[in-house]
Amino acid sequence: MDDSAPVMLLATKDPVSRAILGDELRRRYGADYEVVVCGDHAHARAVLEGLRRWHRAVALIVGCYGPADRDGLDFLRRAYVDHPAAKRAVAVTWGDFASAPAVLGAVARGHADLLVLRPEGPRDEEFHGAITDALDDWHLAQGGGFEAVRLIGEQRDGRTHSLRDILGRNHIPVGFHPVGSAATQRMLAGLGLHEPELPVLVLEFTSPPTVLVNPSNLEIADAFGLNRPPPTDKVFDVVVVGAGPAGLAAAVYASSEGLSTMVVEQQAVGGQAGTSSLIRNYPGFSRGVSGAHLAYRSFQQAWVFGTDFLFMRQVEGLGADGAVRTVTTSDGGVVRGRTVVVATGVDYRRLGVPRLEELVGRGVFYGAAVSEAPSLAGQPACVVGGGNSAGQAALHVARYAEHVTLLVRGPSLAATMSDYLIAQLEATGNVTIRYGTVVVGARELDGSLAAVEVAATGGPGGASTEEIEAAGLFVLIGSAPRTSWLPATVLRDRSGFLRTGGTWDTGDAGPARAPLPLETSMPGVFAIGDVRAGSIKRVATAVGDGATVVSLLHGYLAEHPPPAVRAAVPEEPVGDAPLG
Repeated sequence: MDDSAPVMLLATKDPVSRAILGDELRRRYGADYEVVVCGDHAHARAVLEGLRRWHRAVALIVGCYGPADRDGLDFLRRAYVDHPAAKRAVAVTWGDFASAPAVLGAVARGHADLLVLRPEGPRDEEFHGAITDALDDWHLAQGGGFEAVRLIGEQRDGRTHSLRDILGRNHIPVGFHPVGSAATQRMLAGLGLHEPELPVLVLEFTSPPTVLVNPSNLEIADAFGLNRPPPTDKVFDVVVVGAGPAGLAAAVYASSEGLSTMVVEQQAVGGQAGTSSLIRNYPGFSRGVSGAHLAYRSFQQAWVFGTDFLFMRQVEGLGADGAVRTVTTSDGGVVRGRTVVVATGVDYRRLGVPRLEELVGRGVFYGAAVSEAPSLAGQPACVVGGGNSAGQAALHVARYAEHVTLLVRGPSLAATMSDYLIAQLEATGNVTIRYGTVVVGARELDGSLAAVEVAATGGPGGASTEEIEAAGLFVLIGSAPRTSWLPATVLRDRSGFLRTGGTWDTGDAGPARAPLPLETSMPGVFAIGDVRAGSIKRVATAVGDGATVVSLLHGYLAEHPPPAVRAAVPEEPVGDAPLG
C-alpha cells in the first residue's frame, strides 16, 4: 500500500464482529485506504502511536461495544490523543438494547463521532452510508486531493485566508500552496510569474488554466462564468438576499412551487451555519452534519428546481420602481423582483481591541474558520464565545491544535450553549474552559498572533492581565445584523434587527395596510432567519422561516399581479431613412 493512503483501523476483541466488519471495510474501501484490523486494543493503540510517529493520516477508527467487547468505548476515547482528526465510529449489533445507554452516552460526550449498526447481510447500504458520510466530512476538513483551483499566497495573510474560506465553503476543490516553498516557486515560474502580487488563483478546470493575480471577488465570479447578472428587463417573482439556511430554504420552496427566484450572496452558501464543523441537533441527522455539507445540499436542491444564483456580489441598496423592488449590487447591477426576501443573517460582533484588529487573517479570525484549523497542528489556540457556534469551533480546532482554551465572559455556559456541547467540551482532554474572562490585547511574532492577553471580568479597575500562548484566536461573540444596506424606511429594533408583521410602535411610519407575518414595513419586502427581530437563532427555525415566507409570497403576489407588458409600437420612419 502507498504510504500516502489514509488508514482505516478496526479494533475489537469480538471475533464475529471483527470478521464481518473487517471484510466489509476491505471490500468497499481497500482500494483507496489501508485497512488495518486488530484483535487486541493494546496492539491497536501501539499501531496508532506508530502511525502518528510515521505521520500517516488516519481517516477512521472503528471500535465495537457489546457483550463480547466491553472495552471498545474506552479504546475510542483514548484513540483521540494520537489521532484527534480521525473519525471514530462505535459499531453495535442490532437488538443489543442493553448497551444503548453506554453507547449513546459516549457519543454525547464526544468519545465517538458516530454510531453504526454492524451489517447482518450483504450490501448493507445503511452501514456504508454512515461510513462514507464520515469519510466525506474527514476529507472536507483535511483538504488535498483534486485541485480544481490552486491558491498561492502567504500562510498568514488576510486576503488569502478569506479566499480559502470562501472557496472551501462553496465546495470548490481548492489546494493551498504557501509561497515560501520551493515547489510553489517552481509553480509560479511555470506560469511565467515573477514575484507577482499575491494571492494568485489558478483555475485548473479551464483550458488553458486561467491565472488571476490578486483578483477581486467580482473578477473571480466572472472567471468561473457560472453566474451572470440577469438582463435589466428581467423581473423575478422573488429576489432572496442571502444564501444562509433561511435564504436557501426560501429558494427551494419558492422555485419548487413555480416562482422565478434569484438568490444574491456576497460570499458563500451557508451563512454562519456553513462555518460550523458539526451540527449535532439538526432534525434528521442523528450522526450530525457539517454546516458546509448541509448548505451545499440545500444549494444543489434549489439549483435543481431552477433557482438563479448571483455570487460574489454585495448588495448595496434596496429601492422601488413602481410595483417592482430593485436590489442594487456592488458591480453596479440591478436585480428586479416583485418581492424581496431579506435573509442576510448576522455578523459576529468585533472585540473592539485595536491590536487584535491588526491581526485579522494573521491568527485572528471572526467565525469558525474551519479551513484554518489544520494549520494549527501542534500549536495552542483560543476560542472566544459562549454559544453553540463557539462550542462547535472549540471542538473542531481541538482535533488539530495542541490545546484549546475557550474564553467565556460569563460565569457559566448553561444558559447559552446546548447541554450536549457542554458535555463534549468537558470530556475533551485538550480543551480548557475559562469563565469570567475577556480578551484585552495580543502579542505578535513575525507578523502573526503569538499570544492573547486576557483579564478577569468584573474585577477592580487596573486588574492584572495574563498572557495565553495562542497561534490562533477564533472569535464568535454576539451578533450584529447585516442591515446597513437597507433604507431607513425599513424599520429596525434598537439592535438593528428587522421588524416584521407589524411589530413596530403605532407612532412609527408604516404601510397603509396591515403587514403580513414576516413582512417588513416596506410592502413586498420580507425578512427571515437571524436578521429578523425576535427570531430564534437556530438552523431549524431559519429553515422554517424560509418555508413559511413562501406561502406568504403566494398571497402577496396574487394580490399584486405583474404590470401588463405593452406591445412595442413600430416607430414612424424619419425623413428619407430606408425601411427594413
